Amino acid sequence: MLPHNQPTCKIMERRKIEIMDTTLRDGEQTSGVSFSISEKLTITQLLLEELNVDRVEIASARVSEGEFQAVKTILSWAEINGYADRIEVLSFVDNGVSIDWMVKSGVKVQNLLTKGSLKHLTHQLKKTPEQHFSEIQQVIELARSKGIASNVYLEDWSNGMRNSPDYVFQYLDFLVTQPVKRIMLPDTLGVLTPEETFKFITTIKAKYPAIHFDFHAHNDYDLGTANVLEAVKAGINGLHLTVNGMGERAGNAAMASAIAVIHDFAPEVELRLKESSIYSVSKLVETFSGVRIPSNKPIVGENVFTQTAGIHADGDNKNNLYFNDLLPERFGRKREYALGKTSGKANIEKNLQELGLKLNDADLKKVTQRIIELGDRKETVTKEDLPYIISDVLDSSLYGEKVIVESYVLMNSMGLRPSATISVRIDGEKFEENAQGDGQFDAFMNALTNVYTRKNRCLPKLIDYAVRIAPGSSSDALCETIITWQTDKKKFITHGLDSDQTVCAIKATQKMLNII
Repeated sequence: MLPHNQPTCKIMERRKIEIMDTTLRDGEQTSGVSFSISEKLTITQLLLEELNVDRVEIASARVSEGEFQAVKTILSWAEINGYADRIEVLSFVDNGVSIDWMVKSGVKVQNLLTKGSLKHLTHQLKKTPEQHFSEIQQVIELARSKGIASNVYLEDWSNGMRNSPDYVFQYLDFLVTQPVKRIMLPDTLGVLTPEETFKFITTIKAKYPAIHFDFHAHNDYDLGTANVLEAVKAGINGLHLTVNGMGERAGNAAMASAIAVIHDFAPEVELRLKESSIYSVSKLVETFSGVRIPSNKPIVGENVFTQTAGIHADGDNKNNLYFNDLLPERFGRKREYALGKTSGKANIEKNLQELGLKLNDADLKKVTQRIIELGDRKETVTKEDLPYIISDVLDSSLYGEKVIVESYVLMNSMGLRPSATISVRIDGEKFEENAQGDGQFDAFMNALTNVYTRKNRCLPKLIDYAVRIAPGSSSDALCETIITWQTDKKKFITHGLDSDQTVCAIKATQKMLNII
């Protein structure tokens, strides 16, 4: 028991905020995107069971037969697994057509699309507020009679607050008298500034403190994440987000960015969502949608946890000087150190550590210089390229270069035999030759044979030729050519490294010339 005069420490309970994912509804309005039934089901399962979002808006009512079958399939799974009340569908004020559609598909929650600005109401619907409210009330009552709960969207709410606030509050005064679970405030055209977002939501929450409000941000000015943070600070109860920021025009507020910002800058808020699953879900949606994630997109982009400059890797070796709170492990990722023309020894050492390799200072300096040279021609050298580069550099250091292939022209034309013109310097003496062959490298070797014939010397016999690239590489990857040569006295191997396969073989051949 505490002493009589000792103060107790009161633990402040964090405010819970719901996350509704609308990738499958609003996100599917991304130009060119249409998810199949199985894709929609898979994404829904991952959102609810892996990412742990609170709710998922999966479709719009009465859009198509395919949409109906997708919703029916998802609701069948949701009923069995206890998620039916977390599956939502956009519906319309249409004399009950949407409600009939939802009853047949098994939907338990409608997100009713209504007009949140006087401009939309008068110019699109050509109705008075009273007419609109009466029709909305009828839809909500019909839904309740069918066992369907109602949330209500105020379409164009942001412009409503700017230009017709009296209408917005007239509408809200009506809505709070209805059996509505949530009132949803969309910045439909993505026009709000962070200051406006905070001001508008603060005003509404002050007037209706007991009502659950969601905020639905679009990203036309790239302010979606900033507006989400201001909505949270203003006391919003729920947020609508999409995976990878998918959505119409510039998209919606992105799930990954919004969640990271809330976790780091709104500690008073509690979220159910699991950050560690964000990246895997993001990559799956990228695959299903066909919409590539920009490499520099925060949290989920390919490059956002990659240090390129050597000074950064050096700083990370010295007490993580270039780390911030966005640690990649939070999102199921890891930090990488790119290799290229801006690389320093620290970058290379970081990658060598991951491969379990260690070089002395002299060899590390040679490898660093080779990577810089390669980086001038190839934007990024991968960690998987390192063993090949090391092999190439250390192999080159075994001999002095008395023979140099100074230049060459390789020709490959349809209907004509490939040809090569080469210039080779041997012990300071320059030779030029031209020859044809069955391929570009064969033509090169024939021209080289002509040079050595003039010097009364024989070349070794090529007995094996292999090319390999690092696993997972693309068409611009570094490749390594391994050629086995045979002389009268011995067999030996040389390596060549380049992003061009023929150039690789020529480099391996130059090493052979110096060895003999």
